[in-house]
Amino acid sequence: MTTTEAPSALPYREVTDRNGRTYRIGESDIDIMGRRRIWMVILPWVGMMGISSAEYAFASAEDTLHNAHGWNSLHIFWIMGVWVFFQAAVAMPVGHLRESGRFPARLAMMWGAVGTFLGYLSLAYAENPIWAYLGFGFFSGIGAGAVYATCVNMVGKWYPERKGGKTGFVNGGFAYGSVPFVFIFTGFMDLHNFRWVLVSIGVFLALVVAVAGFFFKDPPKNWWPADVDPLKAPDDPRARRALAKNPPSVKQYTPREALRTGRVPIMWFCLLCTSGVNIFGIAFQVPFGDDMGFAGGIVATAMSLKAIVNGTGRGVIGWLSDRYGRKQCLIFVCVVLGLAQFGVLLSGQAGSMPLFLLCSMISGFGGGAIFPLFAALTADYFGENNNATNYGMVYSSKLLSGLAGAGLGSLVVGSWGYTGAFSLAGGTSLLAGVIALFLYQPGRPRRSMIKPNPKPISREVM
Repeated sequence: MTTTEAPSALPYREVTDRNGRTYRIGESDIDIMGRRRIWMVILPWVGMMGISSAEYAFASAEDTLHNAHGWNSLHIFWIMGVWVFFQAAVAMPVGHLRESGRFPARLAMMWGAVGTFLGYLSLAYAENPIWAYLGFGFFSGIGAGAVYATCVNMVGKWYPERKGGKTGFVNGGFAYGSVPFVFIFTGFMDLHNFRWVLVSIGVFLALVVAVAGFFFKDPPKNWWPADVDPLKAPDDPRARRALAKNPPSVKQYTPREALRTGRVPIMWFCLLCTSGVNIFGIAFQVPFGDDMGFAGGIVATAMSLKAIVNGTGRGVIGWLSDRYGRKQCLIFVCVVLGLAQFGVLLSGQAGSMPLFLLCSMISGFGGGAIFPLFAALTADYFGENNNATNYGMVYSSKLLSGLAGAGLGSLVVGSWGYTGAFSLAGGTSLLAGVIALFLYQPGRPRRSMIKPNPKPISREVM
């Protein structure tokens, strides 16, 4: 053991396991930021709710925007597709800037707040759809991407020993935060009040994002909870089970190293398929329900239930993945999401309202659960230090899935009808489940358990 003097720093030790991974232990969450680390779950959750309505409630405003500005349905779906494109496009560059220290978490959240406001302002006053593409698609999309990349990766840094449930909970805010706005857009907003409603929502949500982000703080690189020994099985049964099912990465992979493992392309393709199916359902469930003759209230209820289950499902699947394994849960979710597309189609065509609501909820569960699984899986495979960048590479698949699910989805519906479109969506998700079978953690045998390092290396900093 060697000792290095660092009078200005908090006391900590760095220990290295048999794989060469370094853990920084000895500092508590209160030592670092003056509050319990649970706040780095609650505040990111609030921040995610602040950006959720832009994706999950946007389709509910279609009729009003169409009548108010004269936009056709194709314009509206492409505006949403552009938003998704830029929301995903900034994930990797924001992650890189975040990890390099040039884009602090607090600043990223302020950017997100400004983008959120500009997005709703453009929807309120943009007679020409070009301005909506710029204000909502570009600025709001970039702002939401900065918030998403910051919030999702923040929780994994503070809970490296059991990140699944916490990541899922935070990720869930991205869905069910939109629920009240679905009802506002479908049941309250009209041609007489749409401008002040949209501007008021923009101001409110921008404040939510900014206030939550003001208190963000990252832990030091390699930080590990002081009460969890990384070199042996922890005493906490929850942490012990989570680490047994999802062992930590064997090292802190750089983005280049992560790409070389071959796992990133597999994860990228699986997320491309499943997130495209999810966005397709978000964009077309409301018009499909209308065309099938369901009352507007039923369609709004179905969309709200979809958003609620989409959000809560993220937390549930995160908790389940801690217990049963990330890969196993991912395959299960791909199958559920695929089968749900056929269920939504058949129940709508049969005019069965209860079954339509049920299948919509199941689809929402599957569509939401994929995101925390990939976020946690990326940290499991490649470590926490570069997770924002590494997950940004995986999440960049949403660049294409947003355009495919919303924009190209409208073309498929026009050419093949809802039967062909929902069948294609279901088959795509099932294909992703097959591809996920080829995922396994780099640097470890196919089946592995955490074992203590018989000769740990330690460096103590006083």
